[in-house]
Amino acid sequence: MKKIINKDSCLLYCAIYTITTILNSILYLCQGLRDNPSGNWHELDRALIIFIGILALQLYRKLEFKNKYLNIICAYIPTMLLTFLYVFLMGLRETLAKSAYKDIFINYTLLFILVVGIDLVVKKIKNRKR
Repeated sequence: MKKIINKDSCLLYCAIYTITTILNSILYLCQGLRDNPSGNWHELDRALIIFIGILALQLYRKLEFKNKYLNIICAYIPTMLLTFLYVFLMGLRETLAKSAYKDIFINYTLLFILVVGIDLVVKKIKNRKR
């Protein structure tokens, strides 16, 4: 059985987490906030959501349907549902924003599309070189 989590996944996880954390920090500083109002929970939430996204990418890569769009859909839907479940569980810990589900849907979907799009482009380039 193939490994689901490999070195590339770990590097991608680290890169996405670092970039999103830096961008979030810049956004707070531009708003004049020196500290993250959500504290450490926000960092842990981000880490878990990105981990779910990396699992989605690995699931997409491991699925072997002939139709690549079916691979994408079969990887996206269960991981999006898992993300919604996590947001629900967050709501048990603290009060959620009214737009929490909409926000996570938009952010997760855009990141999923970006990462899968980059993966498709890299595959095409590799196939051309062969």
